[in-house]
Amino acid sequence: MKKVPVYTIQNFNTNIHKNHLYINTFKNHLIEHSFIEKSHRHNFYLLVLFTHGTGTHQIDLENYHIKKGSLYMIKPGQAHGWELSNDIEGYIIFYSSEIYNLYFGHKKIEEYPFYQSEKNISEIILNEKEIVDIEYYFKLLIQENQQKKSRKTDKLLNIIDIIHIEISRKFLSENNYSFQTYHHKIQVFNKLLEQYYTSEKSPSFYASKMNISLKHLNRICKELLNKTVTSLIAEKIIIESKRMLTFDSASINEIAQTLGYEDYSYFSRLFKKHTQLTPSKFRTSLKKDSSVK
Repeated sequence: MKKVPVYTIQNFNTNIHKNHLYINTFKNHLIEHSFIEKSHRHNFYLLVLFTHGTGTHQIDLENYHIKKGSLYMIKPGQAHGWELSNDIEGYIIFYSSEIYNLYFGHKKIEEYPFYQSEKNISEIILNEKEIVDIEYYFKLLIQENQQKKSRKTDKLLNIIDIIHIEISRKFLSENNYSFQTYHHKIQVFNKLLEQYYTSEKSPSFYASKMNISLKHLNRICKELLNKTVTSLIAEKIIIESKRMLTFDSASINEIAQTLGYEDYSYFSRLFKKHTQLTPSKFRTSLKKDSSVK
């Protein structure tokens, strides 16, 4: 079997953040990198908007017909290739999850619904008005990328995120997922978790407080976050325990009791399961890091 090449952003000779970000018109991109027409993979995220021309886009063995308004969202690892008309035009953006997730912090690229692996969504077709609206931001990216101004990367990443938001709105309006209802339920769950995490560790408690079945609450969490209720409760405990171990002078046994664990050994096993360190070793590692600085 012929091996499909895997490209990094470095393969595309970009000047700004050469390992993490690339922005170009599709016509110029194709002139400079004709090898992309053959099937290949990337280790980064890719957005392509076509504004003129036709062709075929094969993504993971599925064929899509390219036309004006075709918008593609390619995840790392997906194999794809093109057959394009000579008059093809549009825009292409590459970005790594690292640069995006480090910059925004509070949210991750993987959380956008069209990038969630279980959705398997790679193409959205825009109407004329939607093309005009979203192309405005692609043009801004090209313009900003060509200039040498302060905080250039900040602006580029924020424009890319606006494009994500616009795609997300289009995606949610066209797919039969109860995302608005689900998002509200997640918000309610998070508020309850914030209120009760030290005293209530049972997933069924939270489902009962929300007047829904545990099965339905798990479905919501899996749909939006790809996590179970149990794992979200554990994540909350681990985050809070890390904060206390870092900033609180209380003993580990006292921290365990504050978090609702009378059995210190159980708390220690839970912490190690999620961090690969015991609470005491975690606290020791913080002291070592501090002494190095």
